[in-house]
Amino acid sequence: MNKTPITLIGNGKMALSIAHGLKETCLIEVIGRSQKNLAKFEENLGVEVQKTLLEESTCEGKTIILCVKPSNLAEVSQKLRGRAKALYSVLAGTSLASLQAIGADGYVRAMPNLSAEVGLSMTSLVGDAALRDEAIHLFNAIGMTLWLESEKELDIATALSGSGPAYLALIAEALCDGAVREGLKRSDAMTLMRGLFKGFGELIQATHPALLKDGVMSPGGTTAAGYGALESAGVREGCMEAIRCAHEKAKGMK
Repeated sequence: MNKTPITLIGNGKMALSIAHGLKETCLIEVIGRSQKNLAKFEENLGVEVQKTLLEESTCEGKTIILCVKPSNLAEVSQKLRGRAKALYSVLAGTSLASLQAIGADGYVRAMPNLSAEVGLSMTSLVGDAALRDEAIHLFNAIGMTLWLESEKELDIATALSGSGPAYLALIAEALCDGAVREGLKRSDAMTLMRGLFKGFGELIQATHPALLKDGVMSPGGTTAAGYGALESAGVREGCMEAIRCAHEKAKGMK
């Protein structure tokens, strides 16, 4: 099988997660600042990659996935030579217009999340329509994808699915803390929470959240009591406010 050449700029956690998804179907080049870090990247990936120092790199005719920190875009763009065939960026809050600091025939913004590590990312995409099918194919390698119609929508998606793992982690930890406070061993609480999230993750794929809630909350029962406490504590409003604040932050990063 002929493998598709892909170039990753950056050798951090997200770049490695994407590379794991692509390594069976792509010939991977990784561009970074340090040969030591590039060698470590290759070791963690478990397959041979082309390792290129940033100062010696070129984008000419390549399909690029940009995985550096947003604050490093200006520095990186000054060191890259040539014009890419396509540039995919996973930089939060970095507009398509800003990405044009790196020459390319087409641009797409992508927002994967932490679950890319296990091939279950929910990745939002926006950009040049001509790259839509290629973008979906590329990022399907690390999970699910959704093509959006505007950068405004991508900033909202960043607040929901990009930042969402942190919100769910807070809820998971808090539920365990509650069980421990009531007298359950920490290890047992963690086991129960993990089983809860795994099962819920499957159920939510096919059932509306309101229906799941109604299915478990009987009149005057334990779930109703706990649910009432969550509403009283403002958990619903807190979640909605988290999306608003994260969205405002994403807009302000441009």
